[in-house]
Amino acid sequence: MPRFRLLIEYAGTKYSGWQIQRNARTVQGEIDRAIRESTGRKEFELYGSGRTDAGVHALAQVAHLEIYTELTPELLRRKINDGLPADIHIRSVAKAPHKFHARHDAIERSYLYQISTRRTAFGKPFVWWIREPLSVDKMREAAGAFVGLQNFEAFTADDPDEKSTKVLVDAVEIEEHDALILIRVRGSHFLWKMVRRMVGVLAAVGRREIAPREAAAFLDPSRTSDSRATAAALAAPAAGLFLEAVRYHGEPAIGPIQPVIAIR
Repeated sequence: MPRFRLLIEYAGTKYSGWQIQRNARTVQGEIDRAIRESTGRKEFELYGSGRTDAGVHALAQVAHLEIYTELTPELLRRKINDGLPADIHIRSVAKAPHKFHARHDAIERSYLYQISTRRTAFGKPFVWWIREPLSVDKMREAAGAFVGLQNFEAFTADDPDEKSTKVLVDAVEIEEHDALILIRVRGSHFLWKMVRRMVGVLAAVGRREIAPREAAAFLDPSRTSDSRATAAALAAPAAGLFLEAVRYHGEPAIGPIQPVIAIR
């Protein structure tokens, strides 16, 4: 059966995340429906590189689609897009090797979080506005604690008895761009709610509610219970989070950080 690689962007505001759920509107569910309607096929496999939570956006979600079709990749892309709502768009469709797997073959994922330092009339669905002044230098100092292979049990709602909570974080980059503070987190994979809780802790450091050195304490297994409750309470809202990129073997490194919207 032919296999295709899909590159997808979406605004997650109106959706209960990526993965199909009963009695909930999801991004995968909308794409699944559009594929059925545009191809007439009921039997196919659509698998994303990873789940995004409710309200989280994607600039470049990757999925593989295995389906019997005589449509060319470009015609398939156009037909699927014709059946999708305006806040979901298939950027590209390309033939993929039969063994290509969107999730298992990914070697790095990158998430981008946007904090606005001012109230905005246009960007509210895509930023977290923080009223208080933020120290970017202190946030950068704290971010270093999260780099490397660490146990992020305190940063996730996943059950550590059911899956490993160890994650290799390649980098946490923080840059200022006009009225935006951009936080990029790159790693092998991410746990449920992990990035939002990391950003929440960094924001607390930026507001001087937590000292930069205390960020490392969230990774201390002897304090996991208390740290988990604190990180959950500090979690950043979904609105500012984007799945920025997914990288596979042989592909170039992710480029410089760029804002999704400009706020001056």
